[in-house]
Amino acid sequence: MRGRYSEVEIRSKLWIEVNGAPIFGKGRSCLLTAIERYGSINRAAKEVDISYRKAWSYIDTMESRLGVKLVERKTGGKNGGGAILTDTARQLIQNYEKMEQEVTAMANIRFSGIFGKQGEDA
Repeated sequence: MRGRYSEVEIRSKLWIEVNGAPIFGKGRSCLLTAIERYGSINRAAKEVDISYRKAWSYIDTMESRLGVKLVERKTGGKNGGGAILTDTARQLIQNYEKMEQEVTAMANIRFSGIFGKQGEDA
């Protein structure tokens, strides 16, 4: 194949499954990160543009399939409710982000090796 690849980029998507069912990926990582930032599932759901109900569903699914608690919730009251991440959730986000960076770096190296350096004729 001959041509210029100056604008061609490789893209990859990474997610984690349990028994073939997806449980964690970029979207759910963003949801948990927003919960950490705002201390609120409702505000986090708005931040990542999903319904509160869907956010709850994602959290429940992740926790039940992984068998660990990811979000500690406090019900409303005089001082309001809230949510905080467990240390397990923080570690999951950190590990996922590290894996995502490494997969992207590896894909970029392989892409360059197969298609040649950007801008060169293949």
